[in-house]
Amino acid sequence: MSDTPERLAVAKTYKLYIGGSFPRSESGRVYPVHGADGGFLANAAHASRKDVRDAVAAARKAFAGWSGATAYNRGQVLFRVAEVMEGRRDQFAAEIAAAEGLSTAQANAAVDTAIDRMVWYAGWTDKISMVLGAANPVAGPYFSFSVPEPTGVVGVLAPQESALLGLISVVAPVLAAGNTCVLVASADKPLPAVTFAEVLATSDVPGGVVNVLTGRAAELGPWLASHADVNALDPTGAPADLRPELARAAADTVKRVLPVRGEPDWTREPDLQRLRAFTEVKTVWHPVGT
Repeated sequence: MSDTPERLAVAKTYKLYIGGSFPRSESGRVYPVHGADGGFLANAAHASRKDVRDAVAAARKAFAGWSGATAYNRGQVLFRVAEVMEGRRDQFAAEIAAAEGLSTAQANAAVDTAIDRMVWYAGWTDKISMVLGAANPVAGPYFSFSVPEPTGVVGVLAPQESALLGLISVVAPVLAAGNTCVLVASADKPLPAVTFAEVLATSDVPGGVVNVLTGRAAELGPWLASHADVNALDPTGAPADLRPELARAAADTVKRVLPVRGEPDWTREPDLQRLRAFTEVKTVWHPVGT
């Protein structure tokens, strides 16, 4: 029998990620996070309406710098995020395995796919204008160009089931297109999202470009959808019966809302749909010879 007393593990309480800092929720609320086996994993901050407002303000403040950076530079920054994720691969895999009840091999495969997806979108930052833009033929002495531009601040409700791969699949295209975002993580599986926030804080992503909130999409979603300074909404992680309400709330402030039907298959190869969803096309006319 050992004389060494049993060590009591220190339960971690994760914070929010707003404006490049890790504040506690303004409400002071936290909630327990459990694994697929029902065991306790950690505590997570439960964001409030005030936290949503603070996150939107941080995203708006960061928008000019992020959207004004060169496409090549944004690609470098996103590639750096993938590099830092690679360095924390084992942590991500352990969190996914615990949260989703996956085997070690399945969790490692999900992390690898998520990192590869970040790299894929990083490669698109300087190609969007060539694919989505155009030099338009006109009958007259004019040049006419159509150029894609970022929509602005995007509210993203992350998928509830695919805690890392789904999260990267919804956040990366928003950033690659030059937008900033407020992300509401999966309520029951938030640990990969808060670890992703730590990746952002230790990479080259400017503070405020991504803001990560933990809590219930049913509570935070309506506040995000109705906020007048949010320009677009991805309601993927909202309950199906809540999505029409979010769309109506978004319409009051003329937001672009990504249509969602069911839970997407995140393992499928990505396409340009989400890049297109959060860009606006501006057409410029200029006289020839001037």
